[in-house]
Amino acid sequence: MLLPRTKEREYRFKLALRMGLPIFALIVAFISHTLVTNYNTLESSFYIEAILLLVFSIYFIFYLIYNGFNVKITDDITGTFAREYLYKYLEAQIKSKKNYTLILISIDNLNDINNLYGIKNGDKVLHEVAEWIAAYLRSEGIEGYPIGHLKGGDFIIGLDGSKEDFSTLLDLMCLKASELKVGDIEVKISGAISDTNYSKKLDYLIENLLGIQESIRGSKEHSKDENIDPNELELSVIQAITNCDLIISSQDVIGKDESFKEYFVKLKGLNQKPVFPKTYIKIINKLGLGVEFDLRVFEHLVSVYNQEEKIAINIFPTSLRNENFLTKVKEIMRDKKNLKVIFVLYEMEYYSHTSRYNAIIESLKEYNISIGIDRIGSIHTSFLYLRELDIDYIRFDTYYSRLDKLEKNRNIIDGFNAMAHEHGVKSWIKNIEEKDGYNLAKELNIDFIQGRYLSEVKKFYEKD
Repeated sequence: MLLPRTKEREYRFKLALRMGLPIFALIVAFISHTLVTNYNTLESSFYIEAILLLVFSIYFIFYLIYNGFNVKITDDITGTFAREYLYKYLEAQIKSKKNYTLILISIDNLNDINNLYGIKNGDKVLHEVAEWIAAYLRSEGIEGYPIGHLKGGDFIIGLDGSKEDFSTLLDLMCLKASELKVGDIEVKISGAISDTNYSKKLDYLIENLLGIQESIRGSKEHSKDENIDPNELELSVIQAITNCDLIISSQDVIGKDESFKEYFVKLKGLNQKPVFPKTYIKIINKLGLGVEFDLRVFEHLVSVYNQEEKIAINIFPTSLRNENFLTKVKEIMRDKKNLKVIFVLYEMEYYSHTSRYNAIIESLKEYNISIGIDRIGSIHTSFLYLRELDIDYIRFDTYYSRLDKLEKNRNIIDGFNAMAHEHGVKSWIKNIEEKDGYNLAKELNIDFIQGRYLSEVKKFYEKD
């Protein structure tokens, strides 16, 4: 449902009249009835009050019309519903319909388009894609649906029915979009679909769509937890963190001169089934529980850990920049003088205050805490951190763990390895599953190797 500017103004005007006219009609009816039935006995003050009442009601209608123009109904660029209005509309639809489906259509290369062709052309692409979606749905006989601009290159479409009714439609739409161009600009489109069988809450539905989309882009199977009620999943994660319902496993990391263990954490859900990081990390980020989660896991791991060897554990980068987390960790490590810890970090967004970051890293070294950066060779953030932070380890992205990828990209591995060693940083690769991969990793002079070829993942702790 695209609204051109003239139709949008007309829509707002009609909406305001629809709200104000019933009140005006009631007032007119009341005054008319009073005049007809009590004409002979009415005092002069009644006429004054009636005029004032009519003036007030007319003022109220104009106020509603004026206010209606201040309400953001459509997005200026795309002509589709603005997000705030779209949410209200969809929530009402979901509440009133037995089955309701949401489709997410995304322009995957919008950021590249903005960078290469300029923001104005990016805006043009957004508008043209919205028009293209509307035209395609019209060609399929679908009318009167809401479509809104969610964010960036993402559009949401609401359709009455279950997702089984529209899955083929989405597949065909994405197939038809494979050669979509706006002028000379190539546009890459992808889509995802979900319905109210997943959840009756709009926020959960949209999060599910974005999760499916992310999995499709990464060519990964969507989370096995996608069919679990999201509200139940959130409660499960919160309870597991609160009660330290943890399942901790470990795997050996083998080096030339030393070895250590990496520890992995799963949460025990309400149904006693494990909740994997891929699922709980999104919920933790959404609820802002990263620091609390990392503290509880670290405290618990250290409390049940009686050996005196180096351990590695993943933490949220935001935790490392949190004063409360740092203070607690230092207090714990002050009493564990023989324990050495590696905090493994990974983040998509670059944290530019590297001087502060380096000061934090330096302050942790006296407590036997080292820092490792994950997914080197995959995202630019990890490379920038290797270049600018005083870290101790880099771990290559799992993309390079397969033998064929390791062989094909050995020059890239050599380059990062040389850069790391020049900075006094040790390299590390995981998910090595076979002998040839192990031999090649050794040949490439990678310092630490991890994977099932060398060591199986073993359960270390599970709360009863």
